[in-house]
Amino acid sequence: MKLPTKKYKVVLIGYRLSAGGSDKVMANLSVFFESKGIEVHNIIVINEVSFPYAGKLVNLGLLKNEGNGFSNKFKRLIALRNYLRAHDFDFIIDFRFRTKVIQELIISRLIYNSKTIFTVHSFLIDHYMPRNSWLARLMYNHCYANVALVKQMEELIVNTHQLSNVVAIANPINIEEVNKRRDEKLTIPFDYIIAIGQFENPIKQFDQLIVSYANSVLAEKKIHLLILGDGNKTPLEKVAKENKVTDFVHFLGYQENPFKYLKRARFLTLCSKNEGFGNVLVEALACETPVIAFDCSCGPGVIVIDRENGILVEDQNWQKLTEAMNEMITNAVLYQYCKQNAATSIKPFLLEGIGQQWLDLMKINLD
Repeated sequence: MKLPTKKYKVVLIGYRLSAGGSDKVMANLSVFFESKGIEVHNIIVINEVSFPYAGKLVNLGLLKNEGNGFSNKFKRLIALRNYLRAHDFDFIIDFRFRTKVIQELIISRLIYNSKTIFTVHSFLIDHYMPRNSWLARLMYNHCYANVALVKQMEELIVNTHQLSNVVAIANPINIEEVNKRRDEKLTIPFDYIIAIGQFENPIKQFDQLIVSYANSVLAEKKIHLLILGDGNKTPLEKVAKENKVTDFVHFLGYQENPFKYLKRARFLTLCSKNEGFGNVLVEALACETPVIAFDCSCGPGVIVIDRENGILVEDQNWQKLTEAMNEMITNAVLYQYCKQNAATSIKPFLLEGIGQQWLDLMKINLD
């Protein structure tokens, strides 16, 4: 007689389910885990939800008041502890930024009460681990695993903090969601290229992108630049004005469905100082849109196959970036070749395969 399969319970903990790359990963994994019969709980600490997710939602952001003082933070910490203790979770997976050392030491050692996996979503690992290696080991060497996004990030964490439980698993893309949403109606009366990210994050370097765009042939050929994301656009508008491309650069704010914009773009440009992975590159390619990206640390080099699905540009070489934008417009043969390869090139990052890597990490056998 075959024994019944164990019902696994996993809790995913993040800041929110909106806007951020790690938030998107959390949402996608919740969908995958539930599709495999795993009971999924999602805990967020900021009241923002726009990504499709699966499972139960516990919104601690609803407990946050305007003052957000010590007593309010303590109240939410106790609520988190009580919820985790009330459920017999097999795994806790933490997607949050973790910069407050004392708070995170308490959470990692005293609040989390199940096998815990901490994720690191940036090459700037100080956003997730203390700079002091002794503290980093105290907080993270005892946990089940620490998940980096690419091998380069895994090696950085190991070499910096001598942690013994670091693995690399790339961010997944939910191709079913992309295919469903990319064909939603969109009316934009001009050709355009696109960039996506928070305006106020200097790492994205949108000011420099505007200058590079102004130096290219794109405006002359009536191909505009769309920038999607939140933040103060005034400094960027000033750069556009100074470079005489005000009429060609458009700031559309955060969009819940970026896929319909990506689908219709000539190509996407990523010009960051560094990346955790570069979700937007995979999302653009899933929409059959070629990409141009700096070969920065640490993600684009894993995603962009130079002159196969886009152009990988020497890191921080703005002249080469301008040349790449020009070539992607003027070299029709290269452009069409990259476009026809775009969708198939992201096979290694599809949710089913990446999700299976997570199951293998947790040694969850659902057969």
